[in-house]
Amino acid sequence: MDGPVSGALQPTASDVGTPLRRRTRQRREAEEDERLAPIATRSARSRGRDRLEDEDPDRTAFERDRDRILHCKAFRRLKHKTQVFLNPEGDHFVTRLTHTLQVAQVGRSIANALALNEPLAEAICLGHDLGHAPFGHSGEDALSPFVEGGWQHAIHGVRIVEVLEPLNLTVEVRDGIRQSSWRNEPPPITAEGMVCRFADRIAYLAHDAQDAQRAGVLAAEDIPRRFRELFGPPGRAWIASMIDMVVEDSVTAGEVTMAPEHLEPMNELRAWMFDHVYLRDTAREQARRGARVIRDLVGWFRTHPEEIPEAYRATGASDLQAAIDYVAGMSDQYAVREHDARFRPAGLY
Repeated sequence: MDGPVSGALQPTASDVGTPLRRRTRQRREAEEDERLAPIATRSARSRGRDRLEDEDPDRTAFERDRDRILHCKAFRRLKHKTQVFLNPEGDHFVTRLTHTLQVAQVGRSIANALALNEPLAEAICLGHDLGHAPFGHSGEDALSPFVEGGWQHAIHGVRIVEVLEPLNLTVEVRDGIRQSSWRNEPPPITAEGMVCRFADRIAYLAHDAQDAQRAGVLAAEDIPRRFRELFGPPGRAWIASMIDMVVEDSVTAGEVTMAPEHLEPMNELRAWMFDHVYLRDTAREQARRGARVIRDLVGWFRTHPEEIPEAYRATGASDLQAAIDYVAGMSDQYAVREHDARFRPAGLY
């Protein structure tokens, strides 16, 4: 479809005399042409899917992608995957799932404020961490020696939606998932993909600082004054101020970005968080334990491929790739149970 649908915004016969109006896919696509910014991605002009499908009568292509991600198994497993604190005591610590939901909220806020395609931004944000291994980023580090060039959760996320749990997502959503990591170049092909990059960083800086306070790792006054003066106190204020900075700076620049006077302090805050939260001594020890579990499991399943579920072996992957796929998909608790069943000395406890 190359342009707006003629007359799609006019009332239809079924609308007359009722308090409701059906917003069909064609109507929504026409609305996008009228209200979205020039650089926003139009659903009707998506680059498409690998496998041709009939269009949905009501949902746009990106709305369908969002719904498919929400209902997939990899998304559900995020509820038992570590964000920062491994097996924390208490109900209010962030998990990989709650992080993802917060990223989606931040992404929607930015997309709406910039008149971008909100369902596309939301779909990318909801899918950006589908590929995360158990035990947070230590899991990624543990898997990297098994993969030439290193293992990346963003790239594995695309493998999930293309191979392991094929969702037939659009090009734009798969690109946004792959390029959600700042180290992957070139940047995303859509403005909405760039929204996800900023939304991810905004969300984790805010909630990880709050979690660190809950865990007694940080006190609010430990955070350098320059960050508190610029962004406010950790949590809601950080999110609001950083969103405002992205929106204002992007309008000025004509692209999704942050001006240097805002981006540089945010990157400095991120570096400070690594030194004082993510890489503190206790976190390093937890990461070491988690990495050992993952390495041991990959080695085990590589030499015992018959124990890998059929869904991971039916892809035609090598024994090593199937082992990586299986272990990477595990929740933290499941990985520990599988490791205990194979490596805990009998009668230890």
